Amino acid sequence: MHAWQIVDFGKPLEPREYPDPEPTGAQVLLRVTGCGVCHSDLHLWDGYFDLGGGKRLELGGRGMSLPFTMGHEIVGEVIALGPEAEGVAIGDRRVVFPWIGCGDCAECRRGEELLCSAPRTLGVRYGGGYADRVHVPHARYLVDFDGVDEALACTYACSGVTAYSALKKASAGLTADDSILIVGAGGVGLSAVQMARAVTPARIVVADIDEDKRRAAIAAGAVAAVDNGAEGALRKLRETTGGSGAAAAIDFVGAPGTALFGFDGIRRGGTLVIVGLYGGALSLSTAMFPLKMARVVGSYVGSLQEMHELMDMVRAGRVPPIPIRTRALRQVNATLADLREGRIVGRVVLQP
Repeated sequence: MHAWQIVDFGKPLEPREYPDPEPTGAQVLLRVTGCGVCHSDLHLWDGYFDLGGGKRLELGGRGMSLPFTMGHEIVGEVIALGPEAEGVAIGDRRVVFPWIGCGDCAECRRGEELLCSAPRTLGVRYGGGYADRVHVPHARYLVDFDGVDEALACTYACSGVTAYSALKKASAGLTADDSILIVGAGGVGLSAVQMARAVTPARIVVADIDEDKRRAAIAAGAVAAVDNGAEGALRKLRETTGGSGAAAAIDFVGAPGTALFGFDGIRRGGTLVIVGLYGGALSLSTAMFPLKMARVVGSYVGSLQEMHELMDMVRAGRVPPIPIRTRALRQVNATLADLREGRIVGRVVLQP
């Protein structure tokens, strides 16, 4: 097995060779044919999440040991099965749902694996797709993508299902007279713009400081785009949304400034959904929550059920594709650098 791994946090990934893993029990072994590069990989590469106020969530003490193989948007071909594996056959091509729980706790037994306190997430806790082989604990985490380009299909395992789950949380009860503000038009935010028409009747307005990303969002179906770093951005947003603000906002960046822009940009009774993991701390007046009657909701990726719902919509042609570029796996370090510097529109998928 060939893998590009974190050997030291923050240092360039290095290529390593290992014996091919042998699946046991219900495990399935895939030959990786593509793996999307996600912004959260930058935090994993650094080895921490910024909690603000000088505090960090250090990953070295939370089940991530080095050397480690990142990559959680995985697509591949089934090449070996454990003796108890069923539901797939050798040669099947599948997208991997990576957000896997322990399987034993009360949350997992209820089907709420995202709430598991001992997750087995591929590319985050267990070896992921920056490799030519990946081990999947059970075939139920393999999702059919028949009729969808595989480089595009793998992105739905994170950016796609994350956007879909956030849109569902933000759009409940909204009508065509309402607006949803999407803050950040990177890979995940752009996915949300692309699929919004299939999820909600509400109008989509985008905020991003990057002109190219604003232009891409308009091309993807947003009715307007504002530069949230420019003077008068809130006034322009309110004018665009009829004067009172958006009914809901989804912050796909998760920085203090973007979350505050989202909160200030929603109307009374509105909802702010925070998705991004940029980090930092947000200072808000507690009085504004009752005075504004606002809700702030956290949304982390999406469930296996939502992944199946999304792929059904994709196969039915209801979700336009986001821009995809493919690169060789050996270009992983350059790709991570491009992502950190904001030079990627859409998604890059690495191919071994």
